[in-house]
Amino acid sequence: MRLSNIIQSVLSVAALSNIAIAADSNSTSNSTAPITIDGNAFYNSATKERFYIRGVDYQPGGSSNLTDPLADADICGRDVPVFKDLGINTVRVYTVDNSLDHTECMKLLSDAGIYLILDVNTPTSAISRLNPSCSYNADYLQNVFATIDTFATYDNVLGFFAGNEVINSDNTTNTATYVKAVVRDMKKYIKARNYRTIPVGYSAADIVANRALSAQYFNCGDDADARIDMFGVNDYSWCGPSSFGVSGYATKMQLYKNYSIPIFLSEFGCNKVVSNRPFTEIESIYSTQMSSVFSGGLVYEYSNETNNYGLVKIDSDGTSVTKLTDYENLKSEYAKVSNPTGDGGAYAGNDYSTCPDYEKDTWEANNTLPDMPTAASAYFKSGAGEPMGTFISTQNSCHDDDDDDIVSLSSVASSSSSAVESSSSSEAESTSTSSTTTMSSSTVASSTSSSSSKSSKSKHSKGAAGTLEIPAIFQLLSQTFGYIL
Repeated sequence: MRLSNIIQSVLSVAALSNIAIAADSNSTSNSTAPITIDGNAFYNSATKERFYIRGVDYQPGGSSNLTDPLADADICGRDVPVFKDLGINTVRVYTVDNSLDHTECMKLLSDAGIYLILDVNTPTSAISRLNPSCSYNADYLQNVFATIDTFATYDNVLGFFAGNEVINSDNTTNTATYVKAVVRDMKKYIKARNYRTIPVGYSAADIVANRALSAQYFNCGDDADARIDMFGVNDYSWCGPSSFGVSGYATKMQLYKNYSIPIFLSEFGCNKVVSNRPFTEIESIYSTQMSSVFSGGLVYEYSNETNNYGLVKIDSDGTSVTKLTDYENLKSEYAKVSNPTGDGGAYAGNDYSTCPDYEKDTWEANNTLPDMPTAASAYFKSGAGEPMGTFISTQNSCHDDDDDDIVSLSSVASSSSSAVESSSSSEAESTSTSSTTTMSSSTVASSTSSSSSKSSKSKHSKGAAGTLEIPAIFQLLSQTFGYIL
């Protein structure tokens, strides 16, 4: 064979090898094939095995330095190897910037076999507890839909949360009507844009007065689009070396028995302990003791912030982390506990819940949802358009008359003060098993007061939780003159 022919053959083989490598790099392995739902359980669509969430809540920086961890390849490169070492398969992120590129980080997660549960809200674009009807508007939905556009193409997106702890007391149940409308709109948008079926859910505070009512409401009604696909519960009731019975987990199993969609702990890991968290609840969560109802959970939280819930401490240079004792304890618990075999006793029924009746001061959510804002219908055909990131503020976009945005400073101060007092007092009345105000935009944008530290519950620092909603006039001043609010 002549030398030229040999060279040509070598080049051809090399070219074919490069094509194969490129094809492999763009493929989705079975480990991150899309997650599907059957009855009250998750399943890997490729292996058909039941999927249990083993994860952490992930928002490095917290409220003091709110950044999108999935848009920074250096941050992902630092943390994804730690996720693998910990032995998790899912992270939950509370806020992202939908105008940024997430390709590299999502690939790193996928290559590591890790899924994403994503809250679609931001601190200034969310359903407001102070004025839920106003905050539900076309501008808000554009931001939500743009986030869906940004992430829907990634197979390792397990699902979206339409809200987080929007109901955080016994007197904020009226907000549920608007959150459920957002669930409906998100599911319809996903269908209209021909994306794969991606679960849409809600992450609930564990409020004794309405925990059962919330679960029923979000899974009730004849409109399948308005019913959530998954239900997260933020539950900190297992503290230290507790037990299945003492912690209240046994009670929760009865409370949610035969619930027809997957339930999981969207936050857990009480830190009201003498020293470090032993995470002994892991043995119950991933056993047949709980697998017939719960599909795992997410530990709060990855990085240590002011609330002292962290598993790791991000070092001062930002390029590395120090693994804390809580990390080692959790890693040990994960390593010694295997998932139940087979379907783990999953409930296969598809009977949705009966809608709770409206009852003043107890359950004030309507079963008739508001129509989607007319202007938002255009997004179903053309897509959401340009993502606006975390800069956009939509909570006062319902004001069509300029005069509506000009409010007296005294009335603003009065209404804000009343909201703070109401939020603080109602939280203080909640049981210690209830989780705290969280970073999801629905909570961040609410009127939770910093004085809520009086509550018996341990306070988290997720995003801007603890701040007031910014009235429209102040937002305008901030955007125009650069005032710091």
